Amino acid sequence: MSVHQTVLLREAVDALVTTPSGFYVDGTFGRGGHSRYLLECLDEDGRLLGVDKDLLACAAAEELAVRNPRFEFYHGSFAELPHQLRRMGIDAVDGILLDLGMSSPQLDDGARGFSFLHDGPLDMRMDTSRGETAAQWLSHAVERDIADVLKEYGEERFARRIAAAIVAAREESPIATTGRLARVVSEANPRWEKHKHPATRSFQAIRIKVNRELEDLQDLLAGALDMLRVGGRLVVISFHSLEDRLVKRYMRDMARGEKFPPGLPVQDSALNRRMKLIGKAIKAGTGEVAGNVRARSAIMRVAEKIS
Repeated sequence: MSVHQTVLLREAVDALVTTPSGFYVDGTFGRGGHSRYLLECLDEDGRLLGVDKDLLACAAAEELAVRNPRFEFYHGSFAELPHQLRRMGIDAVDGILLDLGMSSPQLDDGARGFSFLHDGPLDMRMDTSRGETAAQWLSHAVERDIADVLKEYGEERFARRIAAAIVAAREESPIATTGRLARVVSEANPRWEKHKHPATRSFQAIRIKVNRELEDLQDLLAGALDMLRVGGRLVVISFHSLEDRLVKRYMRDMARGEKFPPGLPVQDSALNRRMKLIGKAIKAGTGEVAGNVRARSAIMRVAEKIS
């Protein structure tokens, strides 16, 4: 079993916790790395809610909940957090943490269908208890939709060519394994990037589509201000440009406030700034990257609600 190394562990938790007795949310519990350290930073009155789609995360969370009564867990998407907090009778929280990366156990387990390096069923669902698998989506999606997903979510230059190859291949037989999809994509990709598997972008795109990753992130950001109390912080660790772009734009817009025509004299109070940025974007240090190569693409942003 692959062991997940939590990225930016201390940096994220130290930025998140402003009051040890507060109520916090780890919206991507995973295997509980951030949550365990977060609980160490809270006092006896502090509480933590963990959230994750992955059923294996549920098992790890149940073990933690048994040992620590300050911790509770919700199986589902962080996009559903506003509804869950209302069910719990929580009006506002002191901080929300999102670590948007895939965990090592997910990537390294061929049976999960996330990796082009480990052959297995073409699943790709983070929550295997519901929803459509990657194989099911690829079996019926029209060529244009496949191309759009590859281009938008994978930033794949050869999206149309790869989509056409996928449709042609499925007419011969269903694309049911990661190995076959990787071969189809690789053969259709005319220019392989140095040090990058030719199926990397396509696998990323299909995974994002199957799990509604960007839609869930947009939903969370849209509701973040209503969930945070004044002084509460939003900490987000992203691993690719699509996620980071959404987070950066959201935090920047909340910190700038209302937009007015250039040159119009406006008092600062009229800008209705809702958040302030806490420091600059943080990346993993050389030591962490040396011990965990997957940390090299991590970027963390922090913002605090001010009104």
